[in-house]
Amino acid sequence: MSIFHLAYHVDDLAAARQFYGDLLGCAEGRSTDTWVDFNFFGHQISLHLGPVFATANTGKVGAHMVPMPHLGVILRQAEWHALADRLTAANLAFTIAPTTRFAGEPGEQSTMFFHDPAGNPIEIKGFRDMAGVFAT
Repeated sequence: MSIFHLAYHVDDLAAARQFYGDLLGCAEGRSTDTWVDFNFFGHQISLHLGPVFATANTGKVGAHMVPMPHLGVILRQAEWHALADRLTAANLAFTIAPTTRFAGEPGEQSTMFFHDPAGNPIEIKGFRDMAGVFAT
């Protein structure tokens, strides 16, 4: 299976290290004075100092308007619940609190949305059965 690489801007590397490393539990990789890599749940993200891209809640998914564009990852349900519990205990401000959508339908999933300190939106999904990720 391939892994993705995504590079985007943040405005404070120390805040990014605390958020992605300490809060989300992502291992830090290489870095310089102007960027840092993280293992984002098995994928590589590179956070570079620079102007953060504009986002807006323009994506209608179920009953929610979600921030677009956004970065996301899909976890197994148990991992999703553990992360949701950790983020809730840390009093993270959710854009969309942990919830289940499409209950009883193909593609039933748990989801939560939040922003990193630079304002980049992130979605974390959870699936009981990974075969449901592409279910129609």
